[in-house]
Amino acid sequence: MYSVNVLPRARERFSVRVLAAAGFGAGLVAVVMVVGLIDFAALGRAVRRAGQEPLGVAVATAAFGFAFGLRALAWCRVLRGLSFRHSLAGIHLALGANHVLPFRLGEPMRVVSAVRRGGTGLEATVASTVALRAADILAVVGLGLVMAPSVFSEFLGRAGWALLILTAMAAAAGWCWLGTMARRRADVALPGPGVVGLSVVAWLAESILVWQVSRWAGLEVSWADAVLVTAAAVAAQVAAVAPGGFGTYEAAAVAAYVALGHDARAALVAAVGAHVLKTAYSVVVGAVAVLVPTPSLLGRLRLKQSARAPAAVAVGAGAAEGPPADAPILFFMPAHNEESTIGSCVGRVPGAVLGHPVEVLVVDDGSTDDTAARAAAAGAEVLSLPENRGLGAAVRIGLAAGADRAAAAVAFCDADGEYRPEGLADLVGPILGGEADYVVGSRFLGRIDRMSAHRRVGNVVLTRALSIVARRRISDGQSGFRAFSAEAAGRAEIIHDYNYAQVLTLDLLAKGYRYLEVPISYHFRTAGESFVKLGRYLRYVVPAVYREINGK
Repeated sequence: MYSVNVLPRARERFSVRVLAAAGFGAGLVAVVMVVGLIDFAALGRAVRRAGQEPLGVAVATAAFGFAFGLRALAWCRVLRGLSFRHSLAGIHLALGANHVLPFRLGEPMRVVSAVRRGGTGLEATVASTVALRAADILAVVGLGLVMAPSVFSEFLGRAGWALLILTAMAAAAGWCWLGTMARRRADVALPGPGVVGLSVVAWLAESILVWQVSRWAGLEVSWADAVLVTAAAVAAQVAAVAPGGFGTYEAAAVAAYVALGHDARAALVAAVGAHVLKTAYSVVVGAVAVLVPTPSLLGRLRLKQSARAPAAVAVGAGAAEGPPADAPILFFMPAHNEESTIGSCVGRVPGAVLGHPVEVLVVDDGSTDDTAARAAAAGAEVLSLPENRGLGAAVRIGLAAGADRAAAAVAFCDADGEYRPEGLADLVGPILGGEADYVVGSRFLGRIDRMSAHRRVGNVVLTRALSIVARRRISDGQSGFRAFSAEAAGRAEIIHDYNYAQVLTLDLLAKGYRYLEVPISYHFRTAGESFVKLGRYLRYVVPAVYREINGK
């Protein structure tokens, strides 16, 4: 029974879950309310009109996209080290994420993208983002006040003015922060009149979409009216809760339409139509911005082409000379609460393999039963850890022990009786003969006496995924029977404690070590319980694989 203690971040998970639940809950309520109020016949007519005007749809969408191009240009003028393409990608990422996540939680994506892909400093990126986003809101509010001072002032109300004051304070803070950096850094500049002008023109361009959708909904509005509706809807987004501000956007837009003398039901159709078109654009372009431009925000998803094994045979060339004749083979077993099987496993290890003595080491990973005592009674050297650290940590310790002893080869297998220690010669033979540096015993090339159907499927799927990531054919990515040259064991890195299987293979392949698989026999455990639970396994292994192929 192999387990691992994971310190849960309960508080952080709880707060995020509560926040997300509140946002998505508010979105669900908004959907129910809007669906109950909308005139679907009128909505159908609006959709048909839009379908009859594909050019109008293209112009409205292009105007919306053009607005964000202007905002990207403004950001480049303030953050001079940021290229336009990375500026545009960051802004679109935030836009797309805001339409998927509640409470406008997509905003940090703008910063993350610029820092990781554009190479800008974190402080300057955050300061410029705060200043420009706050100034953007002030610009649209200013447009609303210019277009219809009394109507927009009444629309804002006391709460709106209070939020406006807070936004102005955020803009001032960001401005001061930028000013401090601009005095000591040539790549940071304060927003000038040109930047303010770009923001204003961006809102005017965005209102073209609102004006076009209003026409399809049967509303006769002027462009000035569309600007006012845009200003009202966007100003309300400061307090948006649901993903995309759904509900808040519709309520504010309808209120603005009604204040201009339009029918509320037709206004709701126009508001929903504009919001749907904006959301479609945002999600699609935001998804593209994850990958384009390079480097992708996702990072590498496969090993570099240059790291393909067995290209770098020279790494393990020393193995061709052969280890000293008296050098031992270290065979270790990581074990946690395996008292029922450890003695038998130790007893089945050959005393010598291919002329080399075999030393048996049991890495007792904080067992609470008689694992250590029974391993020692069976003749193994026992290295006991004071607490359970995890399978990955136990294997890391065993590999280091083999490297320190200058072993002819280092091998290990699980201590649960699933693998046959008698097959050790098959694994270390290619290493002693200079044919490989890293050998994995493949159950799927050999004989499997018993394996449950769901575990077989899981192994096949995970192995196929590892093959794709590693850019080479692998038949068993999760095998618990492996062997290494002393050099490979010494240079192997296992970057997380939970498990070793995938990250160990990727690490050694990336370093150019020669990989080989040999067939082995396998029989599923008859005692104890496997520590592998699919949900937890994926939760820890997938992030570790990502870190492995992206420089840890």
